[in-house]
Amino acid sequence: MAIGNAANLPALKEAIADLDPQPILVSGESGVVEVARYGDAEAVVTGIVGCAGLLPTIAAIEAGKDIALANKETLIAGGPVVLPLVEKHGVKLLPADSEHSAIFQCLQGVPAGGLRKILLTASGGAFRDLPVEKLASVTVADALKHPNWTMGRKITIDSATLMNKGLEVIEAHYLFGMDYDGIEIVIHPQSIIHSLIELQDTSVLAQLGWADMRLPLLYALSYPERIYTDWERLDLVKAGSLTFRAPDHDKYPCMQLAYAAGRSGGTMPAVLNAANEQAVALFLDEKIRFLDIPRLIETVCDRHQANHRSTPTLDDILEADRWARQEVLAASESARSISVA
Repeated sequence: MAIGNAANLPALKEAIADLDPQPILVSGESGVVEVARYGDAEAVVTGIVGCAGLLPTIAAIEAGKDIALANKETLIAGGPVVLPLVEKHGVKLLPADSEHSAIFQCLQGVPAGGLRKILLTASGGAFRDLPVEKLASVTVADALKHPNWTMGRKITIDSATLMNKGLEVIEAHYLFGMDYDGIEIVIHPQSIIHSLIELQDTSVLAQLGWADMRLPLLYALSYPERIYTDWERLDLVKAGSLTFRAPDHDKYPCMQLAYAAGRSGGTMPAVLNAANEQAVALFLDEKIRFLDIPRLIETVCDRHQANHRSTPTLDDILEADRWARQEVLAASESARSISVA
């Protein structure tokens, strides 16, 4: 068992003193990595938020464990390193988030070369019905009011900016080998269709269900089996109308930033991801405004052009992640200084 903050380790030991047998307790980043590679478990669920999940996932892969991937940043930042390791160690990497699980489920039985396009559905987040001109005054509390899903604070802000969909585009590129021109985003407010694929003959397949993260996680762990559950079944009459619309790129500039970073490849997606994580953290701490998030990300990605690595090592990716976070902090401080002056 690993605990992130080593300072809390004594309290944890005291709290579980009556357990028999006693678990092995470790702490910090190295402790999480040790847990990921430990023992004879066949599969590891990686659900740590952000780039912090990259090193534990690599450790699990190198230990020969299959991965149920609920941490999209593993592929977004580390795809050029992670995918060769998956092939080298002969493990399975299965998506455990709703959109990519939907795509994976739809692809079962599709012959090689049969896929034409991937369609990622997006709820539209907290501000899907808010006019773009009102975004300048929204608060953290406003952005955390997701209409459909109950999620952590960071991913809920990503949903409000639609960066979550941009990041999912990059993840889909790595998971399914689809070119960026073949991956589209569509706003689907009801969150009943979790994603779709279009085949070469224009047939479209979709995976539907209530907004419930248990199903994609179960399928990632039980694949290729289908396990009976007593969960609420989807009632299409109860679900009612299913509607769709194109995303507004003026309202959601983060999507285009993600496409651009994905097409650049190399270390650029790692910079995009780290810059977003840091900018979202600043917004949650109420140190920047909502619209500053894409501005800071774009600034840092532009600055990275001079140091971009097209075929990065793991060290290159980790350094790009560290650099981008520092650059966001520096850029936000500079902007505040100018504003005060």
